[in-house]
Amino acid sequence: RGVHTSVKALEDDITAWIDTWNENPRPFTWTKTADEILNSLAAYLTKVTPPANQNQEET
Repeated sequence: RGVHTSVKALEDDITAWIDTWNENPRPFTWTKTADEILNSLAAYLTKVTPPANQNQEET
């Protein structure tokens, strides 16, 4: 993590990370199944999304 004060600084950090990663590339290994990821996302969205009737303005 870092704080970037410009898009250029962010791009430079991303490029540096890619260059470092490419020195010793490794395949990404998923640690959860697709179902586990989707279930986790659904549980999170249930917590942070208000019920549909609260999304509508009263008339």
